[in-house]
Amino acid sequence: MTDLVTGGAGFIGSRLVERLLRGGGAVRVLDLDADARLPDGAERVVGSAADRETLRRAMAGARRVFHVAGNPRLWARRPADFLAANLHTTEAVLDEASRSGVARVVVVSTAAIHFAPRRGGAAPGLADMPGGYTRSKFLAERAALDAAAKGLPVAIVNPCLPMGAGDRNLTPPTRMLLDFVNGATPAFLDFELRIVDVGDLAEGCIRAAERGPPGERYFLGGPPLRLSELLAMAERITRLEMPRRQVPYALAFAAAACSGLAARIAGREPRAPLEGVRLARRPPSPGALRTAADLGLALRPVEQTLAEALAWLADEGLAKRRFSVVPPAR
Repeated sequence: MTDLVTGGAGFIGSRLVERLLRGGGAVRVLDLDADARLPDGAERVVGSAADRETLRRAMAGARRVFHVAGNPRLWARRPADFLAANLHTTEAVLDEASRSGVARVVVVSTAAIHFAPRRGGAAPGLADMPGGYTRSKFLAERAALDAAAKGLPVAIVNPCLPMGAGDRNLTPPTRMLLDFVNGATPAFLDFELRIVDVGDLAEGCIRAAERGPPGERYFLGGPPLRLSELLAMAERITRLEMPRRQVPYALAFAAAACSGLAARIAGREPRAPLEGVRLARRPPSPGALRTAADLGLALRPVEQTLAEALAWLADEGLAKRRFSVVPPAR
């Protein structure tokens, strides 16, 4: 029997494919990228999870489906792009999985939609989401929960900021890190974040498929830390000077709003999307969600993950300032 990974050529998906193949199973990848290098033994289906015919062909004979495909950016020229990439593909995967009778579905969501409520004690709702990305992921997660309530064996993984080697598409966490390494960001908005190693995330997806009851959600992320603390770690690891000047939230918000308007006109992603600035005031929180510990998963220390990501940026020639990684103490 085969495991299907949608978005299996991407940063998270490719690491998941490697882990599944290492376990000895057959793996099929559904991805838009026809040229991406896949691990030996992986079967490739080129196309979108939103295309029902392609999805049906990719899911044929699959025992488990890992839905990773989506748009991880925090900016899109058209808000509908987020709905198409994150909500409609999830709905299609859930629908086809119900029709095909797969044994297990894992939907990779995000921890960004889970944060402490501002008022009362109610969990954040759709109106609380700070932008198009989080709204689309919130709705996709709701669709997965509805499918679980109807009997589909689906579990949900909510990763914090994934980091590690191999992020060739430069998703937002890696892009942020690269900008700091290259000196492109002389000042920063300090905020609370959580990191999850991409290898731990892949393992968490597999364990959620093996152990998670239908409808369960798993918050995967390390301990909270400030961006200033992450930069201090990066400075220790690379011996490169990192920025120390912080900007107030109001200034960061105004700058992001202006750059977002310019980006919409030019059609290019801004360096600091407005949704990302808004999220800075809403740090992720597991709340009532289960965590890595409930999957028996011990997460790697953040400094080790950061060192691996930095070494990869240097090896790939993406870092403009030369450095050698100083391995963190274990």
